Amino acid sequence: MTIDFFTPVVDDPYDYGAIAAANSLSDVYAMGGMPFMALNVAALPPDLPEEISREILRGGAEKAFEAGVVVAGGHTIQDKEPKFGLVALGMARSESLMTKAAVRPGDRLVLTKPLGFGVLTTALKQEKASPEEVAEVVSWMSTLNRNASRLAIELGIKAATDITGFGLIGHAIEMAQASGVKFEIQFDQTPILESAQNHARERVFAGGAFDNQSYFGKDVTFTCQLEEHQQLLLFDPQTSGGLLLAVPPEKLAEFEGQAQEIQQPYWIIGKVYKGEGLEIV
Repeated sequence: MTIDFFTPVVDDPYDYGAIAAANSLSDVYAMGGMPFMALNVAALPPDLPEEISREILRGGAEKAFEAGVVVAGGHTIQDKEPKFGLVALGMARSESLMTKAAVRPGDRLVLTKPLGFGVLTTALKQEKASPEEVAEVVSWMSTLNRNASRLAIELGIKAATDITGFGLIGHAIEMAQASGVKFEIQFDQTPILESAQNHARERVFAGGAFDNQSYFGKDVTFTCQLEEHQQLLLFDPQTSGGLLLAVPPEKLAEFEGQAQEIQQPYWIIGKVYKGEGLEIV
């Protein structure tokens, strides 16, 4: 069982509801579970037009339906700023659970969505994002992590997490520390939305990126020459980001083949070694 909710990250209420639902369900997928029931959690201003509230809930409900999840009710209160998300309930077989602590030396690190969502949603708030850029990031954020999770379960992958508020570096460090291993991530193999890179050059970052850098920076080593905005993109907090999977080398070819067959995006961004910490190369 998990819960997640947040304030609007996009202007369109339907998209906001769908993204919030996809994000809430992601924690279940990240552990190898399949969600089946959810409850709405909503805080809505009393003066918010009814059609906007309706669209937020409709976006969440239709995304839940896509996931095969029944929205069985929920709870709503009044608040000055809209907030929406789900309590999500899922089931998993004990032998299929994926955790942060099951990474082993030799595993390959695979990411299933690109980075840059925090930059683009911040650009949107600052009215600097084009309609095309907004459409692209909404498409990624509202995509369920269901297929990536199912593929990992089928192949017996045991280690995963989803990339959300702590950014790629924060969540990678959590996995490395929990498993007692060292992560090496190749910057030039890490997918970052081109539009996010453009805004990052103009230092359009969410405050959470700097918080993540301050908190996790001591545990990461940069051995390649990166500009400040490139480093910050790795700390960029994601909303409804992808899964970070640790795939055993003997399963990598099968993973790639099946991912291509089901059109599941993926990027091999690094490798696991004995030792500790995180190195960006």
